[in-house]
Amino acid sequence: MPSYSEHMRNFLPPLICLFVILLSGYGFSEAQELNCIVKVNASQIQTSDRRVFSDMEQAFTRFMNDRKWTEDNYSAEERINCTLNININKMESIGSFEATVQVQSVRPVYNSNYESVLLNYADREWQFNYIESQPLEYTDNTFISNLTSMLAYYAYMILGLDYDSFGELGGTPYFQKAFDIVSNAQQFDLPGWGRLKNNRNRYWLAENYTNGQIEGIRKGIYAYHRQAMDIYSEDPTKSRQEIVKVLKAIQKVDEIFPRSIITISFFDAKSDELINVFSKGEMNVRKEAYDILSALDPSKRDEYKSIITSN
Repeated sequence: MPSYSEHMRNFLPPLICLFVILLSGYGFSEAQELNCIVKVNASQIQTSDRRVFSDMEQAFTRFMNDRKWTEDNYSAEERINCTLNININKMESIGSFEATVQVQSVRPVYNSNYESVLLNYADREWQFNYIESQPLEYTDNTFISNLTSMLAYYAYMILGLDYDSFGELGGTPYFQKAFDIVSNAQQFDLPGWGRLKNNRNRYWLAENYTNGQIEGIRKGIYAYHRQAMDIYSEDPTKSRQEIVKVLKAIQKVDEIFPRSIITISFFDAKSDELINVFSKGEMNVRKEAYDILSALDPSKRDEYKSIITSN
């Protein structure tokens, strides 16, 4: 399978690629994989010393961006754009926090300036300890802290989805790493990791992406991006037809695993994009897409109506 960099160079203008190649030849170091923007909102917390929150933001950013997560070489232009928007809800004591986080990642669409959302996930079960200026230690296969395990978990989920979008099932090793983190967390009985307490948490998200019976959705992620979105500017009609095939594949999985977190996560990321794509084109295709979307993602049925009512 071609490396991530080989896939991504197809998305970069030739002169930029040449520049990157020349730089690498002169010994410039390769960039890491993630370009993650971390925002910490602690407006609900009453404290006189707010430096810990800016320090937290910087430390989490460094953890995500400075660590090398894969064996592939990335150029700066190939880094994966992603965000962590963290809302601190409680500070039970000094250094002990409860929070929610919105995790989002995007990937570029060929021959355009558009970025397609891959992950748009709300995690409402963040509990962690953090002391200002403390080092963030993490090692694969070892649960050192809840904080670094959560951050690493999302780094691997972001990587897995990105690799899946460029090569069929290409994200498998990274989803497995995320699930390994889940497995290592089980003995500590911490929120968000448990199999039995919540069917829409970190456990089930990683489980779905490593479950062979749900593989059809992961294959659909590749088809959606490489065989549909990446050709949209050249052939929007064919692109819509390909996406309908993906929606039908998701429908088959949903018949066996109704309302699974992988299906919910897919539409949380793609609903706005799907509305934009199918609000144009042949009405029979739009009607077919609307019927499937309304069944698979009923909470957004009203939003999907614009697919068949727009001119």
